[in-house]
Amino acid sequence: MGMIGGAHDAFIGNVHRMAANLDGQIELVCGSFSSSYEKTLETGASLGIVKSRLYPTFQELLEQESQLPVEERMQFVSIVTPNFLHFEPAKLALEKGFHVFCEKPMTLNSTQAKELEQLVKQKNLFFGLTHNYTGYPMVKEAKAMVKAGKLGQIRKVIAEYPQGWLAEKLEDSGQKQADWRTDPKRAGISCCVGDIGSHAENLTEYITGLKITEVAADVSTFVEGRLLDDDSNILVRFNNGAKGIIIASQIAVGEENELKIRLYGEKGSLEWLQSDPNTLIFKSNGPKQIIKTGAGYSWLSEAANTHTRLPGGHPEGYVEGMANLYRNFAKAIRDGKTTDLYDFPTVSDGVRGMKFIEAVIESGHQNSKWITL
Repeated sequence: MGMIGGAHDAFIGNVHRMAANLDGQIELVCGSFSSSYEKTLETGASLGIVKSRLYPTFQELLEQESQLPVEERMQFVSIVTPNFLHFEPAKLALEKGFHVFCEKPMTLNSTQAKELEQLVKQKNLFFGLTHNYTGYPMVKEAKAMVKAGKLGQIRKVIAEYPQGWLAEKLEDSGQKQADWRTDPKRAGISCCVGDIGSHAENLTEYITGLKITEVAADVSTFVEGRLLDDDSNILVRFNNGAKGIIIASQIAVGEENELKIRLYGEKGSLEWLQSDPNTLIFKSNGPKQIIKTGAGYSWLSEAANTHTRLPGGHPEGYVEGMANLYRNFAKAIRDGKTTDLYDFPTVSDGVRGMKFIEAVIESGHQNSKWITL
């Protein structure tokens, strides 16, 4: 693979490299890691990449890699830049015939997202999106249980993603992550909903297999002087008649990444918490069941076992979940096809995410009016 963005001083780039490398299926062979060529050279040298394959711009990376012999050139590019630098590199990569693995949200708006979706279909290429929570084994187990009918028809979903790191105007301190996420020119129309609300939306649709059809949102900016949202409370309606609530906040003081989802069906309910990722709680009319993950556990679904690496009692988490997506993406490239078992979020999930963000922000601007996705 090649990488666009993710210099040595960037947070998410290092996480992507760890995840991509975990299973020994992917080799990082080239990159344009920064708008500063000097920083790209420093990053590449620290990773052992030859200088001839370290490029000043993403345009040069994609053009020059496409000129290399098939057996030498990168097969896909991982895009780990801020939001405003997703669309152009992704579009050019697809046009040059490269598969794309991209950070979320996929684009700045749904028009761009639909253009990428159409291009993926035209070029018959793979496009992966890093909604990495879908890679967790117990999220796979929850999806399998819902599909098997163990909860009956889903009636209610509550998903929440509270963070507290933006409770103060951190962007004024020069902190890079806060600076671009709160800037409309670089983040788009949303900070909180786009950054973490989109994860809750994607996780909800992934586990339930349902589609959100309408939203009514109370969207707020609590920190004075901030240009984008930092808190949201969203009512949602699903295509099977189920109802739900999605809460996303970056001003919940003391919270880190406390992503949680609860599903309520006709026959039972499920609960999963990202800070305790190896545990899934199932409740019905009988005793509460605490389901644990571990390699080869006979009571787990094939999907959960396929995405579990370690024996029971050994925690797997964020990097392993993202690594599952990278591994599955690499398998799709090798096999020339995707499968339900070795899945990953796709360009169509990216389109769904952008529609959700836009609908929520529109609803917030219209005093919580119901908006159709």
